[in-house]
Amino acid sequence: MIWDVYYTDDAKQDLQEIYNYISDDLLVPETAENQVIRIMEAAESLDVMPLRYKLYEHEPWFSLGIRFFPVDNYLIFYLPDTLQSTVAISRIIHSSRDVEAHLSN
Repeated sequence: MIWDVYYTDDAKQDLQEIYNYISDDLLVPETAENQVIRIMEAAESLDVMPLRYKLYEHEPWFSLGIRFFPVDNYLIFYLPDTLQSTVAISRIIHSSRDVEAHLSN
């Protein structure tokens, strides 16, 4: 079964911020583009077997069914909807950041 994968506004903003930071602050636009591509390819792979990654173990996200997996130094958080066969990419957060603070926003 193929699931529909889509990005929330927060996830789209996260991708833009990742790109801007690497491209503008670190001054390596090619690396920024490649990083965003790797993240998006990994996220889009959730169209098949999205339940393969584990639930985020902290509340309230655990009870909501939020799952996550790493891509390089980033964590992709997503919510699969088994009734609709959709996957909402919720947030994309650098692993060194305060994950719970970013998820709460």
